[in-house]
Amino acid sequence: MSAAAFLLPVFRVLDMAINLYWWVIIVMAVMSWLLAFDVINMRNDFVRSVWNGVNALTEPALRPIRRFLPPIGGMDISPIVLLLLLSFIQMELGQLARSLIVSSM
Repeated sequence: MSAAAFLLPVFRVLDMAINLYWWVIIVMAVMSWLLAFDVINMRNDFVRSVWNGVNALTEPALRPIRRFLPPIGGMDISPIVLLLLLSFIQMELGQLARSLIVSSM
């Protein structure tokens, strides 16, 4: 069994996980805006449970970014930075997968 035959499915799973995490970050950002403008509120049990879940998934990745990049003009841009980092990781994984395919031929 070649390395490409083993690693390509692993890369696909990682790519899907990154895509899913992208959407979790987007949901967190949209919910934070809706909460800030009082469109939705934390008194609703469903909203609170979704917020707690999304926050638990995103906060560990956003916290280190926030340490180095404080809010600019009162706006937290750490989700944007995290999305850019995830895009970079996806591009690198894709490039690595392509090079594995070419080398196994």
